[in-house]
Amino acid sequence: MNVKLIRRAIAYAVLWLLAAAFATPFIYTLYNSFMPLKYANKLVGMKEWTLEHYATFFTNEAYNVPLWFWNTLVMTGIIMLGNWIVNPMAAYALAKLNFRGKKLVLWMVMATMMVPYHMILIPVYVNMAQIGWLNTFAGLTVPFLYQCLYIFMLRQFYLGIPNELIEASRIDGLNKIGGFWRIVFPLAKSSLITMSILTFAGTWNSYLVPSTFVSSPEKYVLVVGLNSLKDAAFEKTSLIMAGVVLSTVPILLFFFFFQKQYIEGVSTSGIKG
Repeated sequence: MNVKLIRRAIAYAVLWLLAAAFATPFIYTLYNSFMPLKYANKLVGMKEWTLEHYATFFTNEAYNVPLWFWNTLVMTGIIMLGNWIVNPMAAYALAKLNFRGKKLVLWMVMATMMVPYHMILIPVYVNMAQIGWLNTFAGLTVPFLYQCLYIFMLRQFYLGIPNELIEASRIDGLNKIGGFWRIVFPLAKSSLITMSILTFAGTWNSYLVPSTFVSSPEKYVLVVGLNSLKDAAFEKTSLIMAGVVLSTVPILLFFFFFQKQYIEGVSTSGIKG
């Protein structure tokens, strides 16, 4: 047999094994979310499957899942919108504009990437308390309207855009802002989709900040709200699994629809020239 074919077969086999290993926990969770409580963690036929656990979350007044879903959607939408506006503009300035202190700003951005957020959580909490933003959407969104990691990632992409293209836009009558929004910004589509997927996943699954900054149940996001029910539903394995699926499916769908652009963005955002 051809050595190349053997290597490819081995590579595909390894990939399938890895895919199975990563998919098994979710399949287990999904399966148990359809099981009546008495059949939890047991193999039974599909005739025993039920949607009662999902219905419980949306019909039982003890579970405020629809409101938590809405809170999470609003928080995620605001943060993604902010990142779509602030990150590309900052990255463009660091890549293509000349101004005093540019290198210092770039080093500050890179240094910020090296600091774990856990180290600055308490100072941020104190600042939010001082300006009265605890238990508000402002406290959950405003500090995260930009991300240094994505500024750096987009800067790397913008470095590969020829300066001649930008100069041609100015000859056509566009100023710096117009050239950015009409010429440069659309070229970064793949990188922006990559940023959107990572931002969506990180924000939708965020637990540390919402659980720290919010104490009112009506302001909970989905992950925090579901976690608050774990003690009451500790013995209801299938109900807990249904909650995990509800918090996971939106991320899977978002990635499914934009996976092609995500791969393109990852492969091009670090290329210069």
